[in-house]
Amino acid sequence: MLRLLAFVLPLGLDSFAVSAALGASAALGASGTLAARDRLRISLLFVAFEAGMPLIGLGLGASVARALGNTADYLAAAALIGLGTWMLLSGEDQDKAARLTGAHGVALIGLGVSISLDELAIGFSLGLARLPIVPVIAAIAVQAFLAAQLGLHLGAHISERLRERAEQIAALALIGLGAVLIIGRLTT
Repeated sequence: MLRLLAFVLPLGLDSFAVSAALGASAALGASGTLAARDRLRISLLFVAFEAGMPLIGLGLGASVARALGNTADYLAAAALIGLGTWMLLSGEDQDKAARLTGAHGVALIGLGVSISLDELAIGFSLGLARLPIVPVIAAIAVQAFLAAQLGLHLGAHISERLRERAEQIAALALIGLGAVLIIGRLTT
């Protein structure tokens, strides 16, 4: 259960940060808030991408694992560390998230993929953690919906600094998770 939380909580913090930025950008617009229908549409988009991308990552990771053998475990852990580092150094998710409110069709899919790349890395690393796939995907879907709803609702009421801190904590948690996986692999 603790390993499941270690995978899901950083994603929840990241989802919250992105959706809070969306909620804040909507508050700056003419209406001052997102309509309930738009909040539901965006939340379901988060669920679709954040639950689907780990499956793609898992499929890619399985084929890489077969080709690389034991080295794949280190590569998967390094992917988490790299993702966490990238999240610390990049603030692009909020900019992309703000464009979600008006996006449709292919643009919506492209933006959805771009804000869920961390879930792709998580899926790539799932085999290393040896967690059951269905509960992990279900937990990711639930956290994505809840974090998106909460972020969209509170985004206009919390500071940009708090949103940035949530993303930084998520990044550090992913780096820590990658390090723990490497250490665990080295000690077995």
